[in-house]
Amino acid sequence: MAARYGPHRWSAGYHDDGSNDAFRGADFTVADLAGAKFVDCDMSQVKIVDSWLVDVNVSGYVSNFVVNDVDVTAFVDAELDRRHPERVQLREMQTAGDYRAMWDTIERRWSDTVARARRLPEPARRVRAGDEWSFVETLRHLVFITDAWASRTVLDEPMPYHRLGVTQTAYAPADAAALGIDLDAHPSFAEVMTVRADRMALVRGIVDGLTSTGLERICTRAPAPGYPEESRSVGDCLGVVMEEECEHHRYAVRDLAVLEAR
Repeated sequence: MAARYGPHRWSAGYHDDGSNDAFRGADFTVADLAGAKFVDCDMSQVKIVDSWLVDVNVSGYVSNFVVNDVDVTAFVDAELDRRHPERVQLREMQTAGDYRAMWDTIERRWSDTVARARRLPEPARRVRAGDEWSFVETLRHLVFITDAWASRTVLDEPMPYHRLGVTQTAYAPADAAALGIDLDAHPSFAEVMTVRADRMALVRGIVDGLTSTGLERICTRAPAPGYPEESRSVGDCLGVVMEEECEHHRYAVRDLAVLEAR
């Protein structure tokens, strides 16, 4: 994940119900955590000593990640950059032209991937590979990301959220419902693709009209209620949209390979 935009991703939509710090500073000694699953957790400064880590899968914003006294952060970043060169393009964005070129890359990659997904049966596009979002759910989440980080922030629309959007896991369902989002909806792939195409066209319109001065403009709205109140430039907001597009494309391609193999 690009370090430039990572902090936005993990702080955005954080919902504190008073219980999510119950394990802060906890000490697990000779404990059996086999099969445990941690989702949207802050695991900063976690220390694991003399433990068995076999078939462990870690994904997320990684920094200063030390395994057996070896910081593997740079290795992981370099390997991800090799496999997904769009990550480098994302980090190096500076000018309005760079943002347009980045969106060109995103459109091209998603076009190829959607074509792969269309070759699958409709039910397969709803299957969760490894308990991750299905292909349809991933597209619905990107609809929400566009609504939150482009329509609401960059375009200053007060309530742009489409009912078929899917918020991040940490966003409380009641808060999503207050935005008019129906997390229990079961739209068809075609319905989702219609909304998705509209949102992608919206971002295309923004980047096509973007200027270097416009990149620095400070947005007046937070992406959604519950997001941290902080100054965000147009460039920062579009950067989050594009990082989410790149990261979720990576997940989607990974999971499509699993579904195709089946």
